[in-house]
Amino acid sequence: QVRLAEFGGGTVQPGDSLRLSCTWSGGTLHMGWFRQASGNERGIVAAITYNADKTYYADSVRGRFTISRDNAKNTLYLQMNMLNAADTGVYYCVADDNIVTLLEGASYDAWGQGTQVTVSS
Repeated sequence: QVRLAEFGGGTVQPGDSLRLSCTWSGGTLHMGWFRQASGNERGIVAAITYNADKTYYADSVRGRFTISRDNAKNTLYLQMNMLNAADTGVYYCVADDNIVTLLEGASYDAWGQGTQVTVSS
């Protein structure tokens, strides 16, 4: 069973940067970051294949966010630059053995507990 734990959330000002980390145990899967924003706005913002040969981004974050992983350290990262208020939300580290399922955002093999990111002036 894959277990995930996120770190690195917080409150920042617009234009600031923040890096999220997620450590995992129990297996190496395709992974991503799922954002639950206010109301019903939710979805995968970035994903990476198990061997890091491909990355995927939502249009709203492409060019500002970078997802990466270090399999030797069992750690997933999300570097977030030029943050704005629309990036506010709870960020969940997610994992699945199917990259299509991961990108669809419907269900996952594993979820972290979530970390809050607030962008506010």
